[in-house]
Amino acid sequence: MNRTWVLSSLLLGSFLLSACGAKAGDACKDSTAFTCASEKEALECRNSAWRALPCRGSEGCDEASGKVVCDMRGSVEGDACALTAEGRGLCTEDGKAVLECRMGTLVRTRTCGTCTTDNALVNCAP
Repeated sequence: MNRTWVLSSLLLGSFLLSACGAKAGDACKDSTAFTCASEKEALECRNSAWRALPCRGSEGCDEASGKVVCDMRGSVEGDACALTAEGRGLCTEDGKAVLECRMGTLVRTRTCGTCTTDNALVNCAP
């Protein structure tokens, strides 16, 4: 899997919001805001409330250069995903299926013999 693609395509926000002590379910105002709640969880301001996004990959959740990046490698079907990831896909950790972000949730869209990524392209071979 192309690590650069995963990290760059799942960039969660362009401006770092100070959300000290925020947790999932708390009220928020900026619908484009993201923050790291922990090393393995990001928060997205969606519909005026903070929503938890798991960052299961080894890079976890990182706030750097005014941006929040959530490493979604290792994500599983049913995990929440960010509005900025809608319509984008990634391979399951075992490389046997494609997960796609649809309406805020990762859903299995294809089963593969081998799933790989090349930049922003997900390849699912029989």
